[in-house]
Amino acid sequence: MQVDRVPTGAPEAELSAYVRSAEELNFTLQDLKAAIPAYCFRPSALRSLAYLFLDVGIIVGLYAVAHSLNSWLFFPIFWLAQGTMFWSLFVVGHDCGHGSFSRYGWLNSLVGHLTHTPILVPYHGWRISHRTHHANTGNIDTDESWYPIDESTYRVMPAVQKFVRFYGSLLAYPFYLFFRSSGRDGSHFLPSSKLFRPSERRDVLTSTLCCSAMVLFLGWLGVTQGLLFLATYYVVPYLVFVIWLDFVTFLHHSEPDIPWYRGDEWYFLKGALSTIDRDYGLINPIHHNIGTHVAHHIFSAMPHYHLKAATAAIKPILGDYYRSSSEPVWKSFVRSSWACHYVADQGSKVYYQPRPQQ
Repeated sequence: MQVDRVPTGAPEAELSAYVRSAEELNFTLQDLKAAIPAYCFRPSALRSLAYLFLDVGIIVGLYAVAHSLNSWLFFPIFWLAQGTMFWSLFVVGHDCGHGSFSRYGWLNSLVGHLTHTPILVPYHGWRISHRTHHANTGNIDTDESWYPIDESTYRVMPAVQKFVRFYGSLLAYPFYLFFRSSGRDGSHFLPSSKLFRPSERRDVLTSTLCCSAMVLFLGWLGVTQGLLFLATYYVVPYLVFVIWLDFVTFLHHSEPDIPWYRGDEWYFLKGALSTIDRDYGLINPIHHNIGTHVAHHIFSAMPHYHLKAATAAIKPILGDYYRSSSEPVWKSFVRSSWACHYVADQGSKVYYQPRPQQ
């Protein structure tokens, strides 16, 4: 039986029932799964918690050092380091959202809120829309984040909108949470948003209330300690976190030779391969090897600490369908920002095109 689409939120164990025979691919999802050591699919709550405690310990330590030194010579280092650790904290919550933090749903939800609420991410709202992204990766019509616009839309976009979309993308995440983008409306904070099913609204409300409590705490901090204190110890690191999140997400889904699909040309495995692994150098272990993105999209319920082993196992099978880049990520970002502006209006398999010459 051939099926075009994996149902939104289908567990990894059920994906084999939705694999479609591929015209180009000479391997299946079952082939890839069989090549990966079985332990890679087993999350360890203790190991995951160890990563969480390490991140939290570093964050607390950075706050202690910054407060102790209270030096404007150190604050820029603190901002970059703490913002990066906020990003690492998000990645831990990201594993919770995929169910790869542990086998316990209650623990995933608890840690997801503990990691995402301090950085103003509504855990359940994000988890649900991110699930849609993974179930529809590479599908122009239904992918949920960092999907391309078509040429006709691009050509009629106001100059200001083009500037914000293509040159202000590193600060896009808060706006994405509140409004989403490119006409696909819906707030991650509103239980009534069309992003969510009626059965999901209670979870969404819980996460929104948690974020609201965090906002009230930050407001209290600004009133009692001063706006400069709030900006120094929270706002600037938060902005660094936002830049990291947008930077990494853009790089994993914006590359001139990565195809996008329409209609019957798309199905789950082909779409999951429409991403690329990136090398972040010294940052790789800090943000939990999120750069191993191809294996993550194929088997999203796999813990982050097994992704490198899984990637090594499936690379020989994927062959040319495995994409990776070892060039400096800043260079890749500049190149893709210039080369990835829109796709053709027509065609079942299309690629990003660069900004047209004036």
